Amino acid sequence: MYTVDTYDVIVIGGGHAGCEAALATARMGQRTLMATLNLDNIALMPCNPAVGGPGKSHLVYELDALGGQMAINADATAVQMRMLNTGKGPAVHSLRAQSDKVAYQRLMKETLENTDNLNVKQIMVNELIIEDGEVKGIISELGEVYAAKAIILCTGTYLKGKIITGELSYTGGPNGQRAAENLSASLLKHGIELMRFKTGTPARVDQRTLNTEVMTEQPGDSMHRAFSFMSDWTDRNSRVCWLTYTNAATHEIIRDNLFRAPMYSGMIKGTGPRYCPSIEDKVVRFSDKSRHQLFVEPEGNHTNEMYVQGMSTSLPIDVQYQFLRTIPGLENVEIMRPAYAIEYDCLNPLQLTPALGVKKIKGLYSAGQANGTSGYEEAAAQGLMAGINAALYVQGKDPFILSRSEAYIGVLIDDLVTKGTKEPYRMMTSRSEYRLLLRQDNADLRLTEKGYAIGLVTQERYDRFMKKKAAIEEGTDILRKTSVNPTNEVQAKLAALGTAPIRTGQYAYDLVKRTELTYGMVADTFGLPRYTPDVEEEIDIAITYEGYIKKQAEQVAKVRKLEEKIIPADWNYSEMKGISLEAQQKLDLIRPHSIGQASRISGVSPADISVLLVQLEQYQRNLGKGATAEATTADASATEDATKGGN
Repeated sequence: MYTVDTYDVIVIGGGHAGCEAALATARMGQRTLMATLNLDNIALMPCNPAVGGPGKSHLVYELDALGGQMAINADATAVQMRMLNTGKGPAVHSLRAQSDKVAYQRLMKETLENTDNLNVKQIMVNELIIEDGEVKGIISELGEVYAAKAIILCTGTYLKGKIITGELSYTGGPNGQRAAENLSASLLKHGIELMRFKTGTPARVDQRTLNTEVMTEQPGDSMHRAFSFMSDWTDRNSRVCWLTYTNAATHEIIRDNLFRAPMYSGMIKGTGPRYCPSIEDKVVRFSDKSRHQLFVEPEGNHTNEMYVQGMSTSLPIDVQYQFLRTIPGLENVEIMRPAYAIEYDCLNPLQLTPALGVKKIKGLYSAGQANGTSGYEEAAAQGLMAGINAALYVQGKDPFILSRSEAYIGVLIDDLVTKGTKEPYRMMTSRSEYRLLLRQDNADLRLTEKGYAIGLVTQERYDRFMKKKAAIEEGTDILRKTSVNPTNEVQAKLAALGTAPIRTGQYAYDLVKRTELTYGMVADTFGLPRYTPDVEEEIDIAITYEGYIKKQAEQVAKVRKLEEKIIPADWNYSEMKGISLEAQQKLDLIRPHSIGQASRISGVSPADISVLLVQLEQYQRNLGKGATAEATTADASATEDATKGGN
């Protein structure tokens, strides 16, 4: 062994978590090494080359607002964009982009290679160097030693990865890549608990063998959008997708071959994602359904590979051919890449702090599927936060933690480190209690100033954000000051807009409150200035949903005090009197960062939190920090509200 170099931060893994982590630490001034198994597979999209969708798009907007890269890449390499859930309110609107997977990889690799403070190397990491409970570096399979002050594990599905198709299984990562066979043993040696999860992917099929005429075309949106607040809203639709369905014949073939399905034969030991089941699991679990929808989607502009979304499977290749050819439009299909399942090791996220640091080992962080999540977006969001916090750790600064009321990223991490997960975790809008406040459209208003304060948001991005913020304020103020009186002329204008007449004088602001009217319609009618589409959208939503937003903001204010009450990291729960034994054990295991986090732990009651608040008050008084008894009483009375739904 020999020491090659010394870094501030080493990121292990070049997937979506690893890319965001490495870029974040480097952009925050830390000398960084990204160690990846294969330089040609940086930002690989081994499943569907798509970004966004329900819940996931919110993460992409948020990481962009904080200075991340995924949104910029998604905009630059999209072949189709669609806004989902438009029939519902803005809280659940979700942008989704079908990406050119090769272009996405190439652009991310280029970005990494040209980032200051960042070295990217093809390295197989075999072992972590940990001394006295603190990271010191890594050892490669070639005996190279790289020293570091902090390490971020972004190993994805590569830890002891095992590919399974039918009766065949072999060691490997996604798309035939190598697996990291030795790193798991190193983690176990240092007391890190690992879980065994499973995920899968459908077959890729040759577009030339499809009959798209019998499928339903799914074009991109004519109303153009973008993921990044730095991108223009423009047409990015160069390809279309198609919709088709399974049928009774498909299901019969699958049922007849369940004995050959690894997940039913016992070959697969890992736990798979409940919200993204395989087709064989769908047929068994939802036996009452006569069909399941499938989206046939392009993998890029310069390939015939098509992704059959909704058809994940690990059945043998002959069975894959049989059931695929029962599907309308796929009767003559040729498989370019067979479907497969992959088992892998990952960390139990209960071992992590809200900063994504490993509790037992100083300077060690983890992000992405290595923590038990599923999806590119979940991985990227965690990678960004782990990178930020690793950089802050090296700088000797306090961690950066987002609460559940501040961001979907906060919901994601809090769910993982507070509740844990027994299956690959997937973000959904239903996981957030404050969906109307945490919309994808206002991510920059919520987070960009925070990103600027920690040194990740560039001056260019910040200036653009401040210009947008000023425009929103200006437009809203104009509406509040523009009076509208019930003259014949005004009534005629309102009638032309298809809205009801007014009976008394009011302001243009009140007109925009009407669901059928937008800022643009009112502005054009009454001669008000126009703004960019994103600014006008923000004005529309803020005014139309003003009452609901205010109510949710009041709910947030009630629980904010509990989030701000930080519990000392070395708090001795075993010596606490007046709380249940279960609460003692759960609190000691999870070691919550704040009273708010403690209140969301299953098995910890409001009464337990009240006792914890009183004892924390006494501790602070002894330190001379002196929170008042009245404040403690108020906090305790708010605990019940904070814990509703948390247990």
